[in-house]
Amino acid sequence: MSNLTEHRQAIDKLDAQIVQLLNDRTQHVLAIGTIKHKAGAEIYAPDRERVVFQRVCKLNKGPITDDSLRAIYREVMSSALSLEKSMTIAYLGPEATFTQQAALQKFGQSLKYAPQRTIAEVFHEVGRGRADYGVVPVENSSEGVVTNTLDMFVDSSLKIVAQIVLPIQQCLMGKGRRETIRKLYVHPQTLAQCRGWIQKHLPDAELVETSSNARSAQLAAGEKDAASIGGLLAAEKYGLPILEHDIQDNAGNATRFLVLGRQCSPPTGKDRTSIMISIADEVGALHKALASFRKHRINMTKIESRPSKRKAWEYYFFVDCDGHFKDRKVAASIAVLEQHCSLVKILGSYPNSE
Repeated sequence: MSNLTEHRQAIDKLDAQIVQLLNDRTQHVLAIGTIKHKAGAEIYAPDRERVVFQRVCKLNKGPITDDSLRAIYREVMSSALSLEKSMTIAYLGPEATFTQQAALQKFGQSLKYAPQRTIAEVFHEVGRGRADYGVVPVENSSEGVVTNTLDMFVDSSLKIVAQIVLPIQQCLMGKGRRETIRKLYVHPQTLAQCRGWIQKHLPDAELVETSSNARSAQLAAGEKDAASIGGLLAAEKYGLPILEHDIQDNAGNATRFLVLGRQCSPPTGKDRTSIMISIADEVGALHKALASFRKHRINMTKIESRPSKRKAWEYYFFVDCDGHFKDRKVAASIAVLEQHCSLVKILGSYPNSE
């Protein structure tokens, strides 16, 4: 092909084929949804999602990048999910926060999203069936764990069905120029992540703490000499120009989010399991309980302790390890835990692909 018209005609022909193929694909998805509904299975399948992404990226010969291809298929699957069932995703709000960005990255644009005021409300919405899934933050690579999320698992029957690891790219946004900024609206955790940059570039700005990055942007949008720090969603929602990109002190800054549901995902071959345990208050109890992970050569990726809030000096321990709770070695280790712990609660096994 040597001219513009021929290329455009070829694109039009391909578009017609793509539209037909997308509808054919969706028909099969709807048929699978009907089978799942009759069997009482969940419509959303994180394990299958991972397989699809791996397969299409393996087929990809370019020039489309794998990241772009995954984004395209995310929306294809989101559209199909919305046709299978009117699904609602609850998330820690308000709108235009990093949690909403994480939820959109996982579920796409086609589903319904319900922002909640607190992490507890996200758990309650999913637990009561008013939302199909929930998205909550659990840890930041710079600032550590979100304790409210861990504490909610003590009394909740919800399971972790997936995780989302979102690179946190903090931006300075405002309607004026950086040189004219006199007031900076910022969420406390965002302030902690950008303190070095702020001290170097805006040392004289008045810092005003807010309840969320979205609230920061909303306030800054109403003042000429004010700015805020947050993500691209907040800038887009409140019409704020980006003055500086990626101002976080740690270039590798990322937040891990959990997807809450009612059923654990089946094994994929590359999974993570989260467990909550309570042990007796005696010397060596924790060492005895966790020794089986070393015996079976299971990588324990995280352990966090939280006070039970029911009895003084009583603690819950939250453990993450590689593998699925149905895997032979992981199941054997959990069996040993049950011998040494007063409580062993599997919070979920889910794809560890991010």
